[in-house]
Order: sequence, then structure tokens, then C-alpha cells
Amino acid sequence: MNVFLAGATGVIGRRLVPLLRDAGYAVTGTTRSQERAVALEALGARAAVVDVFDARALLAAMNTAHPDIVIHQLTDLPDVLDPATQAAVLEANSRLRIDGTRNLINAAQMTGARRVIAQSIAFVYAPGHGERMEADPLDPAPDRAVTVRGVAALEEQVMKAPGIDGIVLRYGRLYGPGTWAASAPAGGPLHVDAAAHAALLAVVRGVRGIYNIAEDDGAVSSEKAKRDLGFDASFRMGR
Repeated sequence: MNVFLAGATGVIGRRLVPLLRDAGYAVTGTTRSQERAVALEALGARAAVVDVFDARALLAAMNTAHPDIVIHQLTDLPDVLDPATQAAVLEANSRLRIDGTRNLINAAQMTGARRVIAQSIAFVYAPGHGERMEADPLDPAPDRAVTVRGVAALEEQVMKAPGIDGIVLRYGRLYGPGTWAASAPAGGPLHVDAAAHAALLAVVRGVRGIYNIAEDDGAVSSEKAKRDLGFDASFRMGR
């Protein structure tokens, strides 16, 4: 089975490629860097050097890959977050979620992919008592508007695309190798290895829907993902 992994050299993508490879999937992974393409192929994936905002080039790359499943692990985030540039970073990341997702969905539909699995976030819920669940509303606060707009647009496009079985993974606050945090933060933490493994489970099990993917610390409930996908927040790659 062919998998097209957009964002294959990102924090989660780098962990996901070996999991997909070892599970027997043929992986085409995207990157914008020729240097990273070499590293990606060393992991066992076919590299496609393409920018998701270039719709024509993206379609050509996906047409060559002829994927059964498309995985959206794209973000536009720096390695180190500078508070002075945070507003611009949030705008850029929201644009990727809106326009980049649109290009991915269009290419998936045009090349015959039947499933799209997309990265979202589980820390945009409106405040409330108890664990946040998938049906709870997103945060309407003005200072969250840029992020929430991007998240809502991504999820709507994935879940409402005709002919596509959409799966949205609302990841918790990442920690571990390559992330901004070495140890688990409060508010629904998620180790990067468990995040990658959740995407593999979505490939294998393919149950359409939106899922919280996080550790149990009282912030969000991942019971749906445990039940339907077999999610296990303790998963680690061991290397």
C-alpha cells in the first residue's frame, strides 16, 4: 500500500517514516530541502522535494506516488520559538493549515487517494470543567483566533472532502526529541513517538473521525482514540 507523507522531515514525520516502513508500507515523503531528501531516502522512503503551496508541483508529486493514503504532518514552526516573532509564526502556521491543506486534499482527490490523516491540536478547546472531549467547542477567545481559525479550516476540509475518509488527530503538547520540550508539559502532553505511532494506527485501522491524542493528565480525554485506534500514550520507539 502506498502512503504519501507530507511533512516527512518534520518532528513527527521523522519518527513516522520508520514505523510505516517497518509495517510494510511504500512511503513517499515530502520535504522542501534537497539535503533533507537525502536523509529521508536513507530512512527508506522515496523523497519528493516540493512546497505544499505549489499546487501544480504537489499534484505532480502525488500523481507519481499514486497513494492510497495521504498523511498531513505539515507545520510551519521554527526549531526555537522566539516571543518576538510568535505572532508571525502563528499566522504562517495558520496559513499552512488553511491553504496547504486545501492543496493536499485537492491532490488526494485527483490522484485517487481514499483516506487523509491530518495533524491537528488538542489545546484549542474552550475552557471548561473536566477533560475536554472531541465534541466540545473550540476556544472563542480573540487571542486564540488565528490558531483556531487555521485548526477549524484544516479539520473541516479533511472531514468534509467528498470521496475521502478523513481522520483528524488532535495532538497534545509535544515533548521529546526535536520538540520544544524535553519533559512532559502540563495540559495534555504527548511524546513525539506516541504521536507518530498514533498516525500509524490511523493508517492501519482507518476509523473515520476526530481523535484526541494525548496522555491522561486531566486536560483532554483520549478514550475515543484508545477504543477505536488502539492508541497507547506510553509507546516509545526505543531508539
